[in-house]
Amino acid sequence: MHVPDGFINVPVSAAAGVVAAGAVAVSLKGARRELDERTAPLAGLVAAFIFAVQMLNFPVAAGTSGHLLGGALAAILVGPFTGVLCVSVVLLMQGVLFADGGLTALGVNISDMAIVTTVVAYLVFRGLVKVLPRGRRSITVASFVAALLSVPAAAVAFTFLYALGGTTDVSIGKVATAMVGVHVLIGIGEAAITALTVGAVIAVRPDLVYGARGLTQPLKLRVAGELVDAPAAEPAPAAARSTRPVWIAGIVASLVLAGFVSFYASADPDGLEKVAHDKGIDKKAEEHATADSPLADYGVKDITDTRVSGGLAGVIGVGVTVVAGSAVFWVLRRRRTDDSSATAVPESEQV
Repeated sequence: MHVPDGFINVPVSAAAGVVAAGAVAVSLKGARRELDERTAPLAGLVAAFIFAVQMLNFPVAAGTSGHLLGGALAAILVGPFTGVLCVSVVLLMQGVLFADGGLTALGVNISDMAIVTTVVAYLVFRGLVKVLPRGRRSITVASFVAALLSVPAAAVAFTFLYALGGTTDVSIGKVATAMVGVHVLIGIGEAAITALTVGAVIAVRPDLVYGARGLTQPLKLRVAGELVDAPAAEPAPAAARSTRPVWIAGIVASLVLAGFVSFYASADPDGLEKVAHDKGIDKKAEEHATADSPLADYGVKDITDTRVSGGLAGVIGVGVTVVAGSAVFWVLRRRRTDDSSATAVPESEQV
């Protein structure tokens, strides 16, 4: 759903940019509360994983493909504020390095793909986990439904922005019907990827899933014929709680997906591209400002072998995204630590 330059006029694009900047500023502040010793090391990895999986377009209908948006996945794994930042980092890397999503439309894309998907998904997720039985399976089910609904929500948001500032004279009703229809199908793929990923992390390290904290069912023991809560287990040693194995597994998976599996992704246009072509939305689309980038269109310039070019571009993208994302989240985590130290009352002043 990457919106290129020229789809939305300048005033609405600028307004969306202001909204996106405000939301990112709020998220920077909110993420400082979410980025603890468990979340912070994984946030950059989540951004890199989303970048990698977005390269894997899957067929959803005749001549149409879809790919992960990632807002639901990021919000559930590392928190809603951090999730907005994760997807925003991905969109920035894609726009600047890979000519994917217009630069003047960056605010539109962040508002649509980072903010709307993350907010809608997390609200749905939190609502479901409150009514479903407390347990890991319920978290996976809630992840599926939240991700499923987040994609057509983003399609509705795009239609709203197009109604305000579309550059072609196309029936909004037709745009809405086409966008929502195809993105409901894409949402099924998004839901499957999100649920599988969240379920995989929960299976090995449920403590690393932000949305699962405090929601797992306590172990029960039968005492004198009655079920009682088992005593809380002793905290695991620091080495056992290390995020390094999960981080290594995640980065390897991201590199394999972007560097190898992406070659087998569907070549059909994604949902927005298909709708834009069929309905004439793309009549005033503009060439991307970084169309001459060495990595434009997810290929490395001057490398003629398509498989090698695309795979190398994917690996570079994963590397750049994980470095950029980790740097942002490390700074935020450092600021949280500094703020906590500054507000702590010195022992000599305690009564």
